[in-house]
Amino acid sequence: MVRPSRSQDAHERPTARTRIVEAAARLFQSQGYAGTGLTEILRASKAPKGSLYHYFPNGKRDLAGEAARVAGARFADTMARIAGESASSAQFVVQFTGQLATWLEESRFRQGCPLATLALELAPGDSEASDTLEGVFAAWQDALKLRLEADGIAPERAGRLALLILSSIEGALILSRTARKTEPVLSVGEELAALIESHRGT
Repeated sequence: MVRPSRSQDAHERPTARTRIVEAAARLFQSQGYAGTGLTEILRASKAPKGSLYHYFPNGKRDLAGEAARVAGARFADTMARIAGESASSAQFVVQFTGQLATWLEESRFRQGCPLATLALELAPGDSEASDTLEGVFAAWQDALKLRLEADGIAPERAGRLALLILSSIEGALILSRTARKTEPVLSVGEELAALIESHRGT
């Protein structure tokens, strides 16, 4: 689900640093932090061997933090785009989970949430990584909260609903990857939309 930046000109060649970060984000997303080696990242990025430590002196941990920020920002951009195209927050959730289902199928269910593997492997024992990941998740939750508030849902209720929506989608992505089918993500989207509709104006 890590997609190339839309802001980058089609004729502009990405820098070695950008290629390294994007390759790392894709590999961490699909096979985890421990399962991804620096040699593999360099091979996927086609970057010079010495460039990784030039840009990331502390190696893999530094790279993981930057990959999380980049992947998180891309995910947030997708959320913002779909929110802007949706007539309501309920419709947004259905369309967003539909996009996630499409990405799951395109990756043959190898890629779920862009942060999940990093969160599971790094956050428990790395305070810096935990802070970075928490910040990205919080930004996603805030974006959901604002969309809910735009439908007239009170701020406190919108905040709690945003947390529920994010948590439900994260869980559904795991179930969909495990079962290798999109029904969990799509079903959760429909149920969340119905729940949102029941809270409009409250």
